[in-house]
Amino acid sequence: MFLIQLLVGLTAVYALPSRNTRPLVIWHGLGDSHSSPGMLQFASMIQDVHPGIFIHSVFIDEDLDKDRQAGFYGNVNDQIDLVAAQLGSIPELERGFDAIGFSQGGQFLRAYVERYNEPPINNLVTFGSQHMGISDIPTCRRYDFICQAARRVAKSAVYGDWAQANLIQAQYYRDPSNMENYLTANRFLTSINNELPVSRNATYGRQLASLQNLVLVLFSDDKTVVPKESAWFGSEVVDEDGMHFSTESEQTLLGDRAESSTERTIIPMRLQPLYLEDWIGLRELDERKAVTFEVCQGEHMQISDCWEDLVRRFTGGKA
Repeated sequence: MFLIQLLVGLTAVYALPSRNTRPLVIWHGLGDSHSSPGMLQFASMIQDVHPGIFIHSVFIDEDLDKDRQAGFYGNVNDQIDLVAAQLGSIPELERGFDAIGFSQGGQFLRAYVERYNEPPINNLVTFGSQHMGISDIPTCRRYDFICQAARRVAKSAVYGDWAQANLIQAQYYRDPSNMENYLTANRFLTSINNELPVSRNATYGRQLASLQNLVLVLFSDDKTVVPKESAWFGSEVVDEDGMHFSTESEQTLLGDRAESSTERTIIPMRLQPLYLEDWIGLRELDERKAVTFEVCQGEHMQISDCWEDLVRRFTGGKA
């Protein structure tokens, strides 16, 4: 019997939480909200796997419509500040927790680890997240007018001051043909990936490397995240560098776990400067065998049956 509680300042789904089981935090993706039917169903399925687990669903606004809108409009840095305070206020999380991030919720949780991580995340699982950004703005459903409006504005002036402070997707848009403007204008993705030497923050690397496990899930037929390999810290070749890596090289480095794009040349994680020079602690994690690459068959966020094994392996451990 599941008890669903919606409290002021806290949205959690739980069944008589057990202090012996490590709690779980989930952060929804674009176009969703903290307590949508899909999120509540997913939390219920996790509780079938881990009876008694405490689950908190991150929210920017308690109102479901406003929370969904906050996935399109807002300042990501401000939102992460808000969520850090939110997580710090929940007694059940004070000894640490595991976390699952869906789509953009994944890189936002990574930003929390790097900038705050108090209380700390133990295992972080990200599904189809844009860790190296996107090089195209995802398309929208036919009648999703909020999404369509945000997409039009983002594409027209993606590196303008207003877009970079108010449009969520613009704040992780990384155009390989316009890297100069990206590095100058962007204040979120350049920060959490430590791409700017003048402001590189060593704390980010230490805190990301403190994770027990980082699990990176890629969707095999993902057409929403461009390139899909961003979920594995892959990115398109930067045009002005003239760098090219073969599909064979990519497949070897990533363990032949997914098909590479036939239209885009991708730099895999282990050839990224942020990995080679370990700007964010990713190489340290990987050399410790703490980075796991996984593939879900299907399109973006079609988690089907691939979620259950990951939930069993990386959540619900002893607190």
